[in-house]
Amino acid sequence: MKTRARFLIKGIVQGVGFRPFIYNLARSHKLNGWVLNSTDGVYIEAEGEKEVLGDFTQQIQRKAPPLASIDSVDVEYLPLENYRDFVIKPSSGDKDKYIKISPDVCTCKDCLSELFDPKDRRYRYPFLNCTNCGPRFTIIQDIPYDRPKTTMRDFKMCPDCQAEYEDPVNRRFHAQPNACPVCGPSVKLFDLKGPVKCDEPIMKAVKLLKEGNVIAVKGLGGFHLACDPENDEAVKLMRERKHRTHKPFAIMAKDLDTVKSYCLVTEEEKELLQSYRRPIVLLEKLPQCNISSLVAPNNNYLGVMLPYTPLHYLLLDDQLSALVMTSGNISEEPLAVDNQEALDRLSGLADYFLLHNRDIYMRCDDSVAKVERNQAVMIRRSRGYAPYPVDLDFSMKQILACGPELKNTFCLTKDNHAFISHHIGDLQNEEAFSYYRNAVQHYKNMFRIHPEAIAYDLHPDYLSTKYALSHEDIKLIGIQHHHAHIASCMAENGIKEKVIGVSCDGTGYGSDGKIWGCEFMTADFADFQRHAHLKYIHLPGGDKAAKEPYRMALSYLYQAFGQDFDKIDTPLLHRLEDKKIDLIKQIIQKDINSPMTSSCGRLFDAVSSLIGIRDAITYEAQAAIELEMIASPDVSQSYIYNIENADDCFNINVSGMIREIIHDLNQNLSKGMISAKFHNTLANFITETCKFIGQNWNNESDKVVLSGGTFQNRYLTNKLYNQLKKQGFKVYTQKRVPTNDGGISLGQAVIANQQLS
Repeated sequence: MKTRARFLIKGIVQGVGFRPFIYNLARSHKLNGWVLNSTDGVYIEAEGEKEVLGDFTQQIQRKAPPLASIDSVDVEYLPLENYRDFVIKPSSGDKDKYIKISPDVCTCKDCLSELFDPKDRRYRYPFLNCTNCGPRFTIIQDIPYDRPKTTMRDFKMCPDCQAEYEDPVNRRFHAQPNACPVCGPSVKLFDLKGPVKCDEPIMKAVKLLKEGNVIAVKGLGGFHLACDPENDEAVKLMRERKHRTHKPFAIMAKDLDTVKSYCLVTEEEKELLQSYRRPIVLLEKLPQCNISSLVAPNNNYLGVMLPYTPLHYLLLDDQLSALVMTSGNISEEPLAVDNQEALDRLSGLADYFLLHNRDIYMRCDDSVAKVERNQAVMIRRSRGYAPYPVDLDFSMKQILACGPELKNTFCLTKDNHAFISHHIGDLQNEEAFSYYRNAVQHYKNMFRIHPEAIAYDLHPDYLSTKYALSHEDIKLIGIQHHHAHIASCMAENGIKEKVIGVSCDGTGYGSDGKIWGCEFMTADFADFQRHAHLKYIHLPGGDKAAKEPYRMALSYLYQAFGQDFDKIDTPLLHRLEDKKIDLIKQIIQKDINSPMTSSCGRLFDAVSSLIGIRDAITYEAQAAIELEMIASPDVSQSYIYNIENADDCFNINVSGMIREIIHDLNQNLSKGMISAKFHNTLANFITETCKFIGQNWNNESDKVVLSGGTFQNRYLTNKLYNQLKKQGFKVYTQKRVPTNDGGISLGQAVIANQQLS
């Protein structure tokens, strides 16, 4: 018996070839009806035998296009309309509805085959794409996702492209960025004087890169600065121009075999590298690696990605097996996206510019990930992931969470979706702040979100906080930084009940006005209670101490040895000028610009400086990273510490550890051994404190949640994870959302949601 079925399919089902898939599937089942895109999702009406419709429904979920992600399929049966064919209807929209939008995705195998086929009309065309690949998020100006609402609207398709676009059987059916050399975007090469005359700008760029030049390359979400990573002089030149002395550069390798010639690659890392998201993946360097040591100095890992656009594949030809591909910006500024902007802002950085005329509407950095305990872990969630939401197992009110100052993301929520923005970066200048404001507005427009509350960090000087407080007509909810860290991890892992939370990072504004950073609490979404922290210590010079670790080393020496600390025999005091030591001593004694902190990051800085790794840094967390890199494996020893009762909150006093480190230095123990013992000590006192809290305050829960930038440290996190498991705890870390400040906005949102309930 024939009937009519109406389907509503929600998820990522637009811009991914879903309608032609449905069209062809319906025709193969001899069904009549129609399919259309709407702001509700994809609607389908199909008429046929009920048994056939049942099989059709199963095939929708089983054989959906590779980029589709189906959240739900709702079906209702209705009287027959007696359709005579199956057709694709034009899109319909409701200005108050929203859909999930696909991230930008890497070039698919079919397009890659065409790219290098001399007989294909798109042979070596750097902008070929289809419904299974190419730009999405970075070119979309509004929804529904149709060409007039993208930056491709100015490129009128030639007859051949138009025919593909209109053919439901063709894989380019309604591929909004569809183009070819006749009608689409094109590439041009410029130098500092203007256009460079050449027939093949990409081949010319390859030659220039091989000669040691630095080239600004316009990509999907902004500009990269590219150079030959096997050329010491080229890398050195890029570092000098970018004023980036030590911070690692990412590289893009030609293929997986090339990656394996540089790094160890596990099966899980291989899968992550080759995924359609194409993040930068942190991989352990091989001892004999041809990549210049200047690419990632004092680091055992390389950030490596595979090509993700046709342009990248064309650049990585037979002459170049890899490229440094670092963000095209001056330090602390947003990525350059416009051609003239790049020519103006990057003129002091690049020798040449490989430009194209497809506009970027929303800039978007590369994502960064690693594999821990056989699972992918996000470090920076951006291209390939955003703006796809993190789905929660509970409903959210419409909230804007403004995020932190560093590694900023913001988060907008609706239904059970948390739309965490792509990586915005550090909000420390007007350019970055302007970009932030525009991105917030774009997300609100795309996802039709009208916040009823705004959540923000308690730090009064954060630009994200000032942005929140500028809204006087909406409910404002201040959220403590480390509570937000814990809530972020809880939300990602689907935990609603109270947990033991351990939040370790560099800086977070405490509810007592001090600078927190090594915090032990019991927490849920509603509230938190702080039970222990690293003993407060002076932060001599305030923010300067984060950039000059020797200041923290001297502060810890003062705490461990008293005011005569400068008379002890240790290499640091021999290394520093007497006037520097005297200045820090006076700052601490007179309490001048020397706030109190419980920061875990500053403890790493102190130890790094004490043992001679890093007295001053050139990028965030450099001292901690380099301290981790030298830690000797398979060391079981540790240092002493004390957990002291101080009013209603316990203090972890590491003065004993500092004194033992000085002893080890005087006994000429290797830096690698000292680093390992230091890491082991942290794992020990975190484990002991969690056990103590569990026994005294949280008998109902065996869950420990770890969050904060410190837990990007592989050595510490893996050791701590195993120790806590041995104590019977269930340990939760973050994977889909960064454990660093890039995940703060999610925590802010779920806490604010609880307060509104």
